[in-house]
Amino acid sequence: MKYRDFKPVDEQLAYLKKGCVEIIQEDELRAKLERSRKAGKPLQVKVGFDPTAPDLHLGHTVVLRKMKHFQDLGHTVVFLIGDFTGLIGDPSGRSATRPPMTREDIARNAETYKAQVFKILDPEKTVIDFNSRWLGALSSFDLIHLAAKHTVARILERDDFTKRLKAGIPISVHEMLYPLMQAYDSVALKSDVEMGGTDQKFNLLVGRDIQREYGLEPQVVVTLPLLEGLDGVEKMSKSLGNYVGITEPASEIFGKIMSLPDGLMYRYYELLTDVPAPQIEAWKKDAAEGTVNPRDLKARLGEALAADFWGPEAGAAAREEFDRIFKQKEVPEDMPEIVLNQGDIPLIDLLVEKKLVGSRGEAKRLIQQGGVTIDNRRVGDIVEKLSLGPGCAAVLKLGKRKFYRLTAAR
Repeated sequence: MKYRDFKPVDEQLAYLKKGCVEIIQEDELRAKLERSRKAGKPLQVKVGFDPTAPDLHLGHTVVLRKMKHFQDLGHTVVFLIGDFTGLIGDPSGRSATRPPMTREDIARNAETYKAQVFKILDPEKTVIDFNSRWLGALSSFDLIHLAAKHTVARILERDDFTKRLKAGIPISVHEMLYPLMQAYDSVALKSDVEMGGTDQKFNLLVGRDIQREYGLEPQVVVTLPLLEGLDGVEKMSKSLGNYVGITEPASEIFGKIMSLPDGLMYRYYELLTDVPAPQIEAWKKDAAEGTVNPRDLKARLGEALAADFWGPEAGAAAREEFDRIFKQKEVPEDMPEIVLNQGDIPLIDLLVEKKLVGSRGEAKRLIQQGGVTIDNRRVGDIVEKLSLGPGCAAVLKLGKRKFYRLTAAR
């Protein structure tokens, strides 16, 4: 890349700072950008992902979008899959030792990651690497040499380790090695910048220290906020059920965004879109004054996010489908079909056998909370039975957005 292809440093910084929590140190990032522009050489930007789960959600895309911003400016992004460190498990934010993953789980999840990240990142500008390439090659001597470059006292400064020590909860020795392994990734890649969530700050800073120990210029650390889930309280997590998966259908993404608390959508706009901050503030002011309906802003956000992962046509279709169902009280045109055998079928048995819910307990709670309707009739009895005559059909609705067409077996 030639000098003239890099934007002025002030312009780059303004673009990169949007949505960041902290840059350590900003003056170092400015100096790196200036040298990069003068030499016509892109910065090496590293972000590590431990393949502990097969699917990515909107919370993961906060850092992915910032990676894309660096790509937009002409810099090199390394999507680092921690297939070696995944065997240890990141102790960040953990109140107990992670159960170990198998190599098979890690390999399977890593392949899924590779298929998903290009919904955001430019495949032509992304380097995908695996840290087993260098960590797996370390000898016992190399490992001891690495461990000698940091102190136990510094490792135990971690907030999560401190809490576990005070609570008498064991800390395994291999967990204490994790930040050193992540730091060595930065040495191997000679990274100029490393990014991660605020919960990764300790690990990222260890990377700066270890790079110095190996005679390298320390990387700049960029921390990004942890995105709150749909409940607006806990961080987005699949285990908490408050997530939006990036591989979910466009209609499901849109519907989940429409369930957001009004106040939270502005944070989603800030962290998940490229809408300028002044425009977001103007919308917030207009909504408070009643000159714009927050629901319309939420629909704009839902359509934009659905379009990010499935294309503009899918985003627009998801919005139209939602309006048809919830404004006009219609049902979706396409619904999964469930064929019922002859005779009475307990509703709870149907929900469990067809895997429409996770358990009998969940089925009972859904019915008791009024979340199940059949042809717009709310089911209130957990012992309800279904029976359809020949040629008959009905619409089963679970929650706010899941519809199924029930038909009788011929």
